[in-house]
Amino acid sequence: MGARKRISAEARKETQKKIAFAKLNNIPTSPRKMRLVVDMIRGMEVFRALGVLKYSNKEAAAKVEKLLRSAISNWEQKNERKADSGELFVSAVSVDCATTLKRMRPAPQGRGYRIRKRSNHVTLTVGSKASATEVEENTDSKTESQK
Repeated sequence: MGARKRISAEARKETQKKIAFAKLNNIPTSPRKMRLVVDMIRGMEVFRALGVLKYSNKEAAAKVEKLLRSAISNWEQKNERKADSGELFVSAVSVDCATTLKRMRPAPQGRGYRIRKRSNHVTLTVGSKASATEVEENTDSKTESQK
């Protein structure tokens, strides 16, 4: 490995050490309902976000709370220390559509109505405030380049 490549690889490892993520796949909830919950905590400090999710009356909030606890634990494992209050923030959250189960419901005059049972994937990234702004800048530059 060349010197420049090694330097860039070490820099990439350092930035990856500042962030941690957790994924939850094939949740049997519609993505629209999940996005309502996820939008409540985007950009928040993690312990405040846990409080918001704990007292939310949405069913999806319990699943996102468990996912957030997993992401915090992943960050603690990666950095080999406990997360302090005010240190970690929810830097990025994405909800993507997963497979849709298609079912038929009996309808009048021999017809059938289609029922779409949607599911989704959630990816949650936590990091320090500095890494949160870096992730936001990267996503902003990607969306600008796609336009």
